[in-house]
Order: sequence, then structure tokens, then C-alpha cells
Amino acid sequence: MTIQRFSIGKRMSQAVRAGDTLYLAGQVADDGRATIEDQTRQVLAKLDALLKEAGADKSRLLAVNVFLPNIADFDAMNTVYDAWVDPANPPARACVEARLADADLRVEMTAVAYLG
Repeated sequence: MTIQRFSIGKRMSQAVRAGDTLYLAGQVADDGRATIEDQTRQVLAKLDALLKEAGADKSRLLAVNVFLPNIADFDAMNTVYDAWVDPANPPARACVEARLADADLRVEMTAVAYLG
């Protein structure tokens, strides 16, 4: 099986392809002062960019994990997510309340996609 890494950094790769499966690392917003809606848009744009770099798009998503430090942001995050997700190919999804590495961050997402 071939392994391919994308956007390799000091600590991790932003995405790793193993065979026909693409694993996307946790993505967060660049602007920690933005609203939950804007942070969600930024995170989804990063997922889109990584999928594109690997030759895929959101229709190939298998699973998305959403981490919210404040579960009260659930509905506002979903408003943006629901407008973004491919309605014909929605992935499996989990959403949990979890403290993030930076107190200004309001959402983080990981994803898995099929590239075969």
C-alpha cells in the first residue's frame, strides 16, 4: 500500500493518504476572534482545500468529527455545516464538546475520505 502525505509540518501532516483512504488532521480557524459561523466557514474551507489537493471533494467524505468547546455553539455551527455538506453524500458525523488547544478556537474538525 502506498502512503502519501500532504502539507507536512514539523509535528504532523495535514492529510495522509493510505491506499484509497484519506485522513484529514484536525482543522481550526485562522482567526480565533471570529464568530462560530466564520470559524466554521474557515475550517470547512481548509477541509475543501485538503480534499482538492488529494484529488477529491466533499462528496467523497466518509466521516467528519466536530469538536466544540461550547456545545451551545452546536446550532450555529450546524447552520454553516448544513449549507456546506453535500446533501446527496453526507458523511457519518460525530460532534462532541471538548476543550481545544487555544481558548479562542470555537470549532475543530477532522475527516476521513475515500479516494478510490
